[in-house]
Amino acid sequence: MADYWFPTILAVIVVSCVSLLGVTTLAMNTDRLRRGLLYLVSFAAGALLGDAFLHLLPEAVHDVGDVERVSAMILFGIVIFFILEKVLFWHHCHLPTHEQHKHPVGIMNLISDGIHNFLDGVIIAGSFLVDVQLGIATTVAVLLHEIPQEIGDFGILLHSGYTKKKALFFNFLTACLAILGAVVTLAVGERIEGLVRYVVPLTLGGFIYIAAADLIPEIHNEEHTGRSVLQFIFFILGILIMALLLLLE
Repeated sequence: MADYWFPTILAVIVVSCVSLLGVTTLAMNTDRLRRGLLYLVSFAAGALLGDAFLHLLPEAVHDVGDVERVSAMILFGIVIFFILEKVLFWHHCHLPTHEQHKHPVGIMNLISDGIHNFLDGVIIAGSFLVDVQLGIATTVAVLLHEIPQEIGDFGILLHSGYTKKKALFFNFLTACLAILGAVVTLAVGERIEGLVRYVVPLTLGGFIYIAAADLIPEIHNEEHTGRSVLQFIFFILGILIMALLLLLE
């Protein structure tokens, strides 16, 4: 197994560094950035739902082999994130977002994205354990998958009231959980399979909750027809990119 440690850890480090793309992509003045945030939120909502239904759901059904159990785990994941949001922010958020008042969607996104990145590390490491070429192919697929998602996540954190520096730091911190996932997988080998079987539908439920309960309502706050059309286009674009990634599998 030692032969797989270096390429696996190198691969997940590269994938984790994708989270840094947010600051280079969104390097613009604050006013212009704020005007574009809702478009990124729309893109992220589409990407999260596309990822949930086009990637994670088929994987969960394939791994578990029981549609009823997968449905129950997804529902359980949604309930967990609902309760978690209530615990963290018991009173409904009516205050405007600013530096001292972070919108709960930011924290919820970090939690769900952290779980998802951990799973990415598990998937990459598991592929390298089977074959190096398969590990490289899987890394490329995950990398392309992470680029639009991490840009969207960075926009969500900014929209939630984080500064650019803090958004970059926390986004990178959750991305590094891929390294932890890879290390755990390499350390325990095939025994991690049982954990993945339940993490996937729980993560799926978290993505659905964030997109449907937090992001889409934010999109509906826009009343200008032209900007609403653009938001819809970005939303569909997020879904389409996740659909295109199916060609890499």
